[in-house]
Amino acid sequence: MNRTTLTSFLAAGGILLAGCDRSDRAATSGGDREIVIDGSSTVAPISTVAAELFAESHPGIQVSVGTSGTGGGFKKFLDADPRLRTDINNASRPIKPAEIERAREIGIEFIELPIALDGIAVVVNPRNDFCDHLTIAELRRIWAPDSRVTNWKDVRDGFPDLPLRLYGPGTDSGTFDYFTEAINGREKVSRSDYQKSEDDNVLVHGVSGDRGALVYFGFAYYEENRDKLKLLGVDAGEGPVRPSTATVRDGSYRPLSRPLFLYVNAEALNRPEITDFLTFYLDHARHIVEHPRVMYVALPDELYTAARTRIQKRITGTVFTQPASGPADLASLYRER
Repeated sequence: MNRTTLTSFLAAGGILLAGCDRSDRAATSGGDREIVIDGSSTVAPISTVAAELFAESHPGIQVSVGTSGTGGGFKKFLDADPRLRTDINNASRPIKPAEIERAREIGIEFIELPIALDGIAVVVNPRNDFCDHLTIAELRRIWAPDSRVTNWKDVRDGFPDLPLRLYGPGTDSGTFDYFTEAINGREKVSRSDYQKSEDDNVLVHGVSGDRGALVYFGFAYYEENRDKLKLLGVDAGEGPVRPSTATVRDGSYRPLSRPLFLYVNAEALNRPEITDFLTFYLDHARHIVEHPRVMYVALPDELYTAARTRIQKRITGTVFTQPASGPADLASLYRER
């Protein structure tokens, strides 16, 4: 079952894919018995499968999962109107200083939970028979804000005279934030003349039909669509490395391996259904994250233990002092707190 089919199945089965504001849903679903999640389209498949499995033993609780992008999700999570706030934000990057300040201004305390690892895949059309990897310098030359690269022959000597058409996530996406910082050295610094979408399935469709196309998105979306796409290696100076479960987990796929998160409104934990859902989520995290309909990389068990401790002790705030951090240092960051 692919993600598009899964979306339809869950919507029919009572797990909502958020498309209206919380006040509208509360009027039809009983309000407090609904758990409202939004944010990253990368993390959404994890939370969607968690919601599906949770519903099997908690049929009276409705879970909605939206995909506004990490930044768009934080806007809802930190809405000035408490009636419109989400309970949980899926995030494919750590919370930003401006978002922390916003939370402080409106009196929201949040709990940060690491949930999985992911690699950002760099992908081309399968009929591209001339490129099997790109260096960081080449990726920077392609995606720099002042880039004039519009043809594959401009990327590397020996590449053909073929228009280069770029696809990628929108500017509210945590994938966009992480990629631009890793490749261009600064978050949100990127050329803008590319086909944008918060829906990774739209990006897959675009690249699969265009021999000259190139896109970046979460590795799991490549895995799900590998028969339509070609995965490139990324050379950070020690030879090309392709993303895989092993290279994402050990950090050798760098600099495009990243942790994924849930951010929880601490006040929402006063509602038993929120605590029950998160306890279920973390107790079954490895199974959920590695589920055939998700296919991300599970964290070490000690990190799920640390996440449960943060829920039990209501440990608020973020462990990150930088806008982004790779997976290798996660254990030490959470162990120290």
